[in-house]
Amino acid sequence: MKKNFSPKAWLLPQPVLIIGTYDAEGTPNAMNAAWGGQWDMKQIMISLGAHATTENINRDGVFTVAFATEETLVGADYVGLVSGKKQHDKVAHAGWSSERGEHVNAPVFDCFPMTFECKVAEKLYESETGCYLIADIVNIVADEKYLASDGKPDVEKMNLITFDPIHNGYIALGKRVGDAFSAGKALK
Repeated sequence: MKKNFSPKAWLLPQPVLIIGTYDAEGTPNAMNAAWGGQWDMKQIMISLGAHATTENINRDGVFTVAFATEETLVGADYVGLVSGKKQHDKVAHAGWSSERGEHVNAPVFDCFPMTFECKVAEKLYESETGCYLIADIVNIVADEKYLASDGKPDVEKMNLITFDPIHNGYIALGKRVGDAFSAGKALK
């Protein structure tokens, strides 16, 4: 038997994205966002409200996106709870350090396995409460300890987490269970 629920945004899994920007004084800022995903082959989309991060992106047009892990969960949750408008240096309070991205003027935090350097391509439905942000991925930075034998990032090594919007929690992503564009061939 199945049960019905009222409409909710329970799209699963939801990534735990850490958006990095610099404030007007050049201090690194970070925000936790779960409402994002792939837009095109080299673009992502993020739904942003009215945040300090949004103001920074509007001013500079660039940002970074890192993927939260089990190891960064506490700091990742913290930067989602505390506004950069109220806590000026919340990145330092989270215990993170960063360096400027090689391709965009935005922070790349040292504790995340993989980070996208992004440039705003388009804003949709912009209002005083936020917008949908479409961004070009201009570079991907991956820590070498998270690379597979083929030299590409190894998702299984990263210990990524996903947001559970049903029970307001975080869940660790698991192991590889099959090969895309191959497993279904067994039914041909």
